[in-house]
Amino acid sequence: MSSTTELFATVKDDLSTLTANLKELVGAKHPILYAAAEHLFEAKGKGLRPAIVLLASRATMTDCDITPRHRRLAEITEMIHTASLVHDDVIDMADLRRGNPTVNSRFGNRVAVLAGDFLFAQSSWYLANLDSLEVVKLLSKVIADFAEGEILQSITCFDTDLSLEDYIQKSFYKTASLIAGSAKAAGVLSGVSAIQAEQLYNFGKFFGIAFQIVDDILDFTGSTEALGKPAGADLQQGNLTAPVLFALEEKPQLKILIEREFIEVGDLVQAIALINASDGIQRSRDLAKSYAKQAVTAIEWLPNSPHKHALLDLVPYILDRLH
Repeated sequence: MSSTTELFATVKDDLSTLTANLKELVGAKHPILYAAAEHLFEAKGKGLRPAIVLLASRATMTDCDITPRHRRLAEITEMIHTASLVHDDVIDMADLRRGNPTVNSRFGNRVAVLAGDFLFAQSSWYLANLDSLEVVKLLSKVIADFAEGEILQSITCFDTDLSLEDYIQKSFYKTASLIAGSAKAAGVLSGVSAIQAEQLYNFGKFFGIAFQIVDDILDFTGSTEALGKPAGADLQQGNLTAPVLFALEEKPQLKILIEREFIEVGDLVQAIALINASDGIQRSRDLAKSYAKQAVTAIEWLPNSPHKHALLDLVPYILDRLH
């Protein structure tokens, strides 16, 4: 299995520049806000979304170098993503994110909310300064989608009538929208055709949904150490994902446990056992693979380049996390 270091090798220098620029771009004058931002941008597991932006930028600019606007778009993308994580952690009352203390656990909810708001505001400012109305519309929609996704998740907690279609929509809002919007924005800045820009959007959409399904599978199959949070944490909070929805079709007892919100001792352990004993995880794997396949198809039109191949190789990479 390739590592992200290998996959991102063609944009390694771009990513190094991005990391150095992020703290400067935040430019928080208050020491606590700056400390929060510094803590965020140094966390491990960063870089997937800006790397996709940079790879898409270079894959669509084969005859010349990418522009400062492409680089700024990648930075904005990471700022928006990070802001959303800060707010997610406050809502979820999470103490850890990928094994690291969250901003809310280190600095308190008040500072965490302000830090998230500040990052959204700063990203909006830099977005407006790209002077591309189409890109502003794309990324502004992403920020709205984040809120929509959180609301949808909140009102469907422990709801065993949640449909697979609603789950996919929620996954789009929370994960795929940013990848889709920023990949398309990279193409817009490169001057690709409207059809090609839409295909970049489709790549991000299908890739992002596959990525989220894989994450949701790992909530049951991954170790606490690898996840940076306890296994089954999403289920405990009432977040019903693909493995759960598929398992509900086979295991009537699971519905009872979920609807009483795991109030009795051993309920959660029993629920996880029922999910693992069902076809839910395998059906979720198949679902992730179907979206991954669509992601690959969406960028077949790109001219051959190391950057195109890196984008293509990212797709099996996210599926390989299941093994």
